[in-house]
Amino acid sequence: MPQPESENLSVKLFKNHKQALETSGLVPYLPSSLAQLEHSGRTWYRELRRPQWIWQGVDAIELESILARIANSKKHRSRDEWLDTVSGYHSGNWAYEWIHAGMEHQKNASELEGDEAAEAYFKASLYFSVAGYPHIKGDNLAIQSQVLASQAYDMAAKQTSHRVEKILVPYQGRKITCYLHLPNTEKPLPVVIVSGGMDSLQTDMWRLYRDFLAPNNMAMLTLDMPSIGHSSHWPLSEDSSCLHQAVLNYLPNIPWVDRFHAAVMGFRFGGNVALRLSFLEPSRLKACVALGAPVHQILTNSTRLKTMPKMYLDVLASRLAKQVVDINSLTSQMQAWSLKNQGFLSGGRKTSVSVLAIGLKDDPVSPKSDNKLAALFSKYGKGVELNSKTLHSGYEEALKQMIEWIKEEMKQ
Repeated sequence: MPQPESENLSVKLFKNHKQALETSGLVPYLPSSLAQLEHSGRTWYRELRRPQWIWQGVDAIELESILARIANSKKHRSRDEWLDTVSGYHSGNWAYEWIHAGMEHQKNASELEGDEAAEAYFKASLYFSVAGYPHIKGDNLAIQSQVLASQAYDMAAKQTSHRVEKILVPYQGRKITCYLHLPNTEKPLPVVIVSGGMDSLQTDMWRLYRDFLAPNNMAMLTLDMPSIGHSSHWPLSEDSSCLHQAVLNYLPNIPWVDRFHAAVMGFRFGGNVALRLSFLEPSRLKACVALGAPVHQILTNSTRLKTMPKMYLDVLASRLAKQVVDINSLTSQMQAWSLKNQGFLSGGRKTSVSVLAIGLKDDPVSPKSDNKLAALFSKYGKGVELNSKTLHSGYEEALKQMIEWIKEEMKQ
């Protein structure tokens, strides 16, 4: 009996990666910087985002089962103290376990039709994305996982009753790959440009569209952050919103969207980009919402940055295409990404875009002061702090506020 195409692809992609380099050791540090990293006492290299992944569509019981298989593996680990550092593509390895689970959902999808098939493919795509998390450059297993995530998303797009179009935006001799999601095509729809953080893919956003934007008859246009996924050709620079600006300027070429009713939404570093864009392109945007965005404080506090988990520092170094990391240099360099230091959140000029900045109580990345600062420099700004007890289950509460904010502003 012939193997399904998806299984053939999996075998082909991963057959040469039995001894793939393990993610936690991919980013090289100066010896002096390595010494500074030995402070954590953590049992996982990766930040486990259980509530976020479950909210996005990962099955809660399956999630714990996957993590248990990784934790209980007797295979060799590159770092004994970190459970998710099983090296080589086999059982117990992070990418292997998530891809194996994703393949089951993809196989299930192939036996279904229409929206049922689409939902299973979207779920498979999410699992493949988590398999590559945190998407460090040079991580061969992560790169192959992104291929699978993108392919499953394309399969879902063909099956869903919603219209999903791949939009290619010309930029610097290349094309920015975006996904446009449309609940209908009867007339041009208000559009929300959405991006996540520096360790997630645009294909992670399906539930946001399905449960929040589509019911409100809004289109969603997603793109990857610079240096990751489809946008991996472009390194992250201080001009962090350059790709998003190009996409925003391209909207008049897309017949299904109403370019006069556009908003931007960002999560984590995507929120920094969204806020920056609201100052650069006030005439093209109705609203901006940012959730958990690093705006100023964490970016300018080298002491705090140095105590961040190694995964976060690895992601920063990877996005900046660092060959060898000097922590002191890296943390000093991040000051250039502060929107206050860039001059957007200082002086007397305010953006006419309505800004909603939401943070979680005691969040070191997005403190209350940052969100108040972002709101202060919008003529119609609001900073909101959610109680920490709502953490990622607070996604629901935060997103409801964000969608209501955009709906109101789209009426203008």
